[in-house]
Amino acid sequence: KPVQSIMDRACSIAEETGAKILWTADPVEAAREADMIYTDTWTSMGQEAESKKRELVFPPYQVNDQLVGEARQDVIVLHCLPAHRGQEITDAVADGPHSRLFPQAHNRLHAQKAILVELMQ
Repeated sequence: KPVQSIMDRACSIAEETGAKILWTADPVEAAREADMIYTDTWTSMGQEAESKKRELVFPPYQVNDQLVGEARQDVIVLHCLPAHRGQEITDAVADGPHSRLFPQAHNRLHAQKAILVELMQ
């Protein structure tokens, strides 16, 4: 669950901008009418000891056709890559019409190159 002070700040900004803030542990509720669905690996580097536990807990959060079907018709699906296909995201979604995984990675490459250029000066 998000830290309360962060949620308070987000809600304050939402009031100013007209944005909507929803915190939920229900992936279907979160995806309903969403403009974007973003996922990440279930186990990041340094968390390998938790892999088995996470594989038991996270399947309801998999980004699959059913979950994407809850979102807006023009939903965009993102993942920071590398993806563990069949775990946090299915092949059908990763390679489907809503996927922007590879353009996202491409854009990140240029942002990282810009940081390197700045650091080298």
